[in-house]
Amino acid sequence: MVEVETSLQECLQKFFGFDSFKGQQEEIITSLMEGKDTFVIMPTGGGKSLCYQLPALVSEGTAIIISPLIALMKNQVDALRNFGNEEGIAHFLNSSLSKVEITKVKKDITDGKTKLLYVAPESLTKEDNIAFFNEIKISFFAIDEAHCISEWGHDFRPEYRRLRPIIEQIGKVPIIALTATATPKVQQDIQKNLGMTSANLFKSSFNRSNLYYEVRPKQNVVKEIIKYVKTQHGKSGIIYCLSRKKVEELAETLRVNGIKALPYHAGLEAKERAKTQDAFLMEDIDVIVATIAFGMGIDKPDVRFVIHHDIPKSLEGYYQETGRGGRDGAEGNCITFYSYDDIAKLEKFMKGKPVAEQEIGKQLLTETVSYAETSSCRRKFLLHYFGEEFDETGCGGMCDNCRNPKQKFEGMDDVALAIEAVTDVKEKFKTKDIINILLGIVNSTVKSYKHNELECFGKGAEDNKSEKYWNAVIRQAFVSGLLTKDVENYGLLKVTSEGKSFLDEPYSMMVTKDHDYEGTEGDDEDSAGGAGGKGSAGSDEVLFALLKDLLKQTAHKLKLPPYVIFQEGSLQEMAIQYPIKMDELVNITGVGQGKAQKFGKAFIDLIGKYVEENEIERPLDMVVKSIVNKSGLKVYIIQSIDRKLPLEDVASAKGLSLTDLITEIESIVHSGTKVNIAYYLNDIMDDDKQQEAVEYFKESDSDSIEAAIKELGEEDYTEEEIRLMRIRFMSEFGN
Repeated sequence: MVEVETSLQECLQKFFGFDSFKGQQEEIITSLMEGKDTFVIMPTGGGKSLCYQLPALVSEGTAIIISPLIALMKNQVDALRNFGNEEGIAHFLNSSLSKVEITKVKKDITDGKTKLLYVAPESLTKEDNIAFFNEIKISFFAIDEAHCISEWGHDFRPEYRRLRPIIEQIGKVPIIALTATATPKVQQDIQKNLGMTSANLFKSSFNRSNLYYEVRPKQNVVKEIIKYVKTQHGKSGIIYCLSRKKVEELAETLRVNGIKALPYHAGLEAKERAKTQDAFLMEDIDVIVATIAFGMGIDKPDVRFVIHHDIPKSLEGYYQETGRGGRDGAEGNCITFYSYDDIAKLEKFMKGKPVAEQEIGKQLLTETVSYAETSSCRRKFLLHYFGEEFDETGCGGMCDNCRNPKQKFEGMDDVALAIEAVTDVKEKFKTKDIINILLGIVNSTVKSYKHNELECFGKGAEDNKSEKYWNAVIRQAFVSGLLTKDVENYGLLKVTSEGKSFLDEPYSMMVTKDHDYEGTEGDDEDSAGGAGGKGSAGSDEVLFALLKDLLKQTAHKLKLPPYVIFQEGSLQEMAIQYPIKMDELVNITGVGQGKAQKFGKAFIDLIGKYVEENEIERPLDMVVKSIVNKSGLKVYIIQSIDRKLPLEDVASAKGLSLTDLITEIESIVHSGTKVNIAYYLNDIMDDDKQQEAVEYFKESDSDSIEAAIKELGEEDYTEEEIRLMRIRFMSEFGN
């Protein structure tokens, strides 16, 4: 055994350049090399890969590494080839290879050059591959990302369920299964499905002490993300979004705001994904924006921040994604933007799935909500979820709740009342049912089970106690080990032996009020464009008055109505955003390039002087530039007008009435885009009539259609004609 240890130590230095093993690595490697099945639960950044890479390098034959991620395979194979001179030492076998490449891989294995072969589970199940594996010497099987085998895992892959029978078909060799996230339930599932119930189990602490966890309300999220990323200049980061569309939009918005970012999701071509991954590893870009659903196999040690634009579907997913930060043990900031609206969206996505799957999904989401809304130590909450005890004093201010502690209250009596309620319903109901009983809410469940006849019914409703309040109390009972959830049984609450002791002899139990995230916006599509739509609320009234005076002077000088130059909403936004450069003014709603060039200089000069004299701190030192987000309809209308198509035909092609089409054109013109509808007006109105309308709008202080009809005469003009003339006037003189 001493010889093996010596050679392991030498190999560690020779191949990986390390002087000593980390944590339980040496015991894990020894277990595998003694031919024993080995199960490893180790957090991201703990050095899992080395646990199978090193024994593969020193063992006879080829180790088969089953991995679900093509990107990660490529990443690890590249890294292993760099350790030695022999390129054939590591290969991968998956759907991205051509027939010629597959032949080359198989030849290197047969020639004994290849020590590690990375295989996708789908490739392992192919008949010709099974036949090939039966002909070669296999040292062991390593199943990476083993949580994929469990329906309770965050990334369930049905093909993982077929691994055990296929491995048995190939031959009896040791198996090592590895995962970075496993609740006790998932752990049990993995061992059962892989037939590894008697395997040597190595479970490291899930605590990543260098990671800082923070949850923020989801308001102006795009702007907040840009503001944050700009403070992390030159540092690498990952931003997760729920949808591919949001990934693309956010990556583009970051780029126009001077941040080197690229999108990364399953809908992109494999070559493009590989290129993006390499750009991130080579630090040609700073930020990758990715979908939560798509596992990113990026083994980059110095990711300094991980931002969740949307909350993940499960805490396992959250833990693994945040775990990509600070893998080198240095700084790693994990910022999540949360709104309950996102949870509602995720619940909608589940509809139509099998009932059992929906139940599992809902329970996983409930845990995520609890984590997001809790005001107690986030680290303690996460570790408790993974079955690990943790004293929050060890957090050291490395989560927002410990850094800025919230108000606590004595909850001894209420915790006892909650436990009594669980006991009274014979431990056969979920959290929501218990809260309904405590608050005295009568619903179909309460009626059918006669819960309203229980002594505890309605006892928790005094002093305006709410559902949120009781959620916090029950959560504290969980974290303190007094209550537990029966995950096998749809999350029914059970009282632990500690809970029973607590009822016999209650002791002080401090409870923290939960955060209130109600009213936060779910997804602010317009936030990238600044504060558009805020109205006068939050605007600088003094500056607004100065801008209004300047607008009147400018209009008087140019002999134009003020609204043609800038509308009031644009001035209000200027008084919120304080634009002092031309490219900042362009981003104000209703300004655009043309108006900014034509009228903007005097306005930014005034704002610049005002900002300097009053020492104004500008938001994000100005507005976030938005990407041109014209809907397909608007683009179609502009292109059709450029082609001089009759407006009736344009409306008909899009299933609109002419009135609705005119409304769309008005919106285009108000946002500062110039359109030339003279060709259409010349067909429906004579020159004198058009000229009369232009003169009216030139002299009028108002752009009101009603006032124009009254002045010009409803016998002579239809409402549509006046609206079209106003569009022509605004376009010619304002845009």
